[in-house]
Amino acid sequence: MKYKKIKPYKELARFIHFYWELKGAENEKQWERVFPDGCAGIILNLGNKCLTDNGALSMEFGKTYVVGAMNSFKDSFIDNDTHLFGVCLKPATFANFYRHASQDELTNNTVELEKSNSFRVDKAFENPFNYFDHFYSERIKTKTNPLHAVIDHIHSSNGTANIYDLAKRNFTTVRQLERNFKKLIGLSPKEYSNIIRFQHALSLIKDSKQNRSLLDIAFECGYYDHSHLSNDIKRNTGLSPSLL
Repeated sequence: MKYKKIKPYKELARFIHFYWELKGAENEKQWERVFPDGCAGIILNLGNKCLTDNGALSMEFGKTYVVGAMNSFKDSFIDNDTHLFGVCLKPATFANFYRHASQDELTNNTVELEKSNSFRVDKAFENPFNYFDHFYSERIKTKTNPLHAVIDHIHSSNGTANIYDLAKRNFTTVRQLERNFKKLIGLSPKEYSNIIRFQHALSLIKDSKQNRSLLDIAFECGYYDHSHLSNDIKRNTGLSPSLL
């Protein structure tokens, strides 16, 4: 499997993490697992049919799909005919480019976009990443993100910030914060914070330069104990810490 990432044009960096391309390798057939990161994404399929959402959905050639934020892992089947392009949006930025009632309708789901919001296959074949830059530069509806400050606070605390403190620091109520998170991200503030905490713990576990116990990592990341961290990892990845 060949996978590469490209940064967007600098004016889009506040909205888009990166673009990516995935190609299956010869004689390759495997299920690929993605862990939750709190982000929504857009996928264009330029290969044969591709099973995703743990086998529940088949993405067709030439069609564009929106992938909602996840609160658990997701498997997709990759073979030698797989060829996908994608856009990883930053949290709560889907509404900067697209109109949709609420992101919580997309949580854990992959949904085909209507033609007016889809990528053009011919343009994507020519120069996909340059095309994505033009596509999104022309579609910006607003440059504001009402959750930007809250998201920054969550990330700066590695997901351990108290939700009531977050609401107070950002001059809102917990109820309003929850409504905005559900609408713009598809997750509650607590779910999003837990995902950021999990991602931080995952990075520490995978850091081969550190020879640290799971208990030490658990305490650093705000878990009660070793079992609390292990259960969180299992829920988000379907794997035990020793298999990461």
